[in-house]
Amino acid sequence: MSKVLRASAIMAAGTMVSRVTGFVRTAMLAAAIGTAYLGDAYNVAYAIPFILLDFLITGILSSVVVPAIIKRQKSDPDGGRANEQRLMTLAAVSLTVVAILAVLLARPLIGLYSAGWNARKIEVAVTLAQYILPQIAFFGVGAIAGAILNTRDRFGAPMWAPVLNNIVMICVLVAYYLMLGDAGADLDKVTDTDLAVLGLGTTAGIVAQCLVLVVSLHRVGFRFRPRFDLRNAGLGEMGRTAAWTFAYVGINQIGFLVTTKLSSGAGETTPGAGNSAYNFAFQFFQLPYGIIAVSVITAMLPRMSRAVHEGQFDSVRGEFSSGVRLVSALMVPAGLLLMVLGPAVTVLIFSWGNMTVDSAVYIGNVLQVFGLALVPFSIFQLLLRVFYSFGDTRTPVFIGAGNTVVSIALSVVAYVALPAKYVVMGLALAFTVTYVIGTAVAWSLASRRVRGLQGRVVVTGLSRMYMAALPAALAALGVLWITQETADLNALSAAIMLAAGGGLGMVLYLVIAHRMRIPEVSSIVGMVAGRVGR
Repeated sequence: MSKVLRASAIMAAGTMVSRVTGFVRTAMLAAAIGTAYLGDAYNVAYAIPFILLDFLITGILSSVVVPAIIKRQKSDPDGGRANEQRLMTLAAVSLTVVAILAVLLARPLIGLYSAGWNARKIEVAVTLAQYILPQIAFFGVGAIAGAILNTRDRFGAPMWAPVLNNIVMICVLVAYYLMLGDAGADLDKVTDTDLAVLGLGTTAGIVAQCLVLVVSLHRVGFRFRPRFDLRNAGLGEMGRTAAWTFAYVGINQIGFLVTTKLSSGAGETTPGAGNSAYNFAFQFFQLPYGIIAVSVITAMLPRMSRAVHEGQFDSVRGEFSSGVRLVSALMVPAGLLLMVLGPAVTVLIFSWGNMTVDSAVYIGNVLQVFGLALVPFSIFQLLLRVFYSFGDTRTPVFIGAGNTVVSIALSVVAYVALPAKYVVMGLALAFTVTYVIGTAVAWSLASRRVRGLQGRVVVTGLSRMYMAALPAALAALGVLWITQETADLNALSAAIMLAAGGGLGMVLYLVIAHRMRIPEVSSIVGMVAGRVGR
């Protein structure tokens, strides 16, 4: 566990700064363009390149590319360097072509993910998409560079590079807001020049992020030379494995398409309670997941892949069990605190510029529902890595198909049964129920694959963590109640709620868990104390 903890700590530090600057960026975005019509148009345009990237490359990095690179590093006489050059060449050429095609097809892509929009809103979204879609090429090349760095156990740069992206975007949004003020959120007042600043600025951040990763890769000894002898890249084997991953991502994107269209439709009826609210809440939901779980997953997958390659199933079980418990040690209290303090978080971040307190509170209500999903969602992602470490990308497809069916069914019920104001909260609840069910199914199948996942140890650990976290949540709830009774909800009172309630809650949890001798929490406390004592 100590090796995973150290590697995860390095990545978590970078991810923490990345997420904090990301929240500043998100807050500036909301302040500049709001969460009504222009906000929805931007968020849909911004999501499309990541949808395409998720389908084309991001989804196969952990499941196919990382295990394949590690395998070639062990088997090739040159340590897999030529193969890495082939992969980088393929990514650069193919993703550039995809980016060009996406720009040409921006209008039908926007039409696919919107519902009930008028001509002006569609035109604005298409214009923004044409400026944003070129980032596909840069983001994809950076992702391949990050994957190669991870296989060399260099985790810092991939976690710190997004910070530069966020800083660039923050500067762009500050300039945009200073230029336009309240008019910056008005769909009818923004000009083509204003949209160019917003769209090109978004792409500029990704370009900067890509350059950082490419330079870091060069510094660890990688020398890029275009190689078009792709027959030697093992693309056939990777393609057969990746085909199932493409299917998995495609199935998930069907669910995302339904969620986006339903939330976009709700936003047309109730401005501020649509796609932007869902996206902003989901970003906050991913904060603890991105800082803690992604760091552990990134450090864990190469180790599990090596253990599978060497036939050491005991090591696989141990890596997974320790990973789940390490992630849950902080995810459990984070989920409960999000359920209590969600509106306080969003009011502090979003009640500025072209946003109102009521709009910020609504995002917080959606975040509270997402808090329920934090632990099952994180465990589900860890479970997928068990299959990927075996090179099995087929089983996750069937699990993902089941998730998508459940998610779509529940989302449609929420859209039909709930008033428009509550549709997005219903979509968040559908997400939560989906991952609770999906985690149960994935656990059963993964446990059969490795002949047990130390389930009793994990359940015991989680039970003790929840016992330690409940007093923390109650303490935060008490602070919330006292603050609401003595002051109106605004940015200042929200800051007090977070500082007193969130701070007291986390300290209380760490103290109780440490006294209960929960080893994962004790390890974290010991590591932090050691750093502070230096």
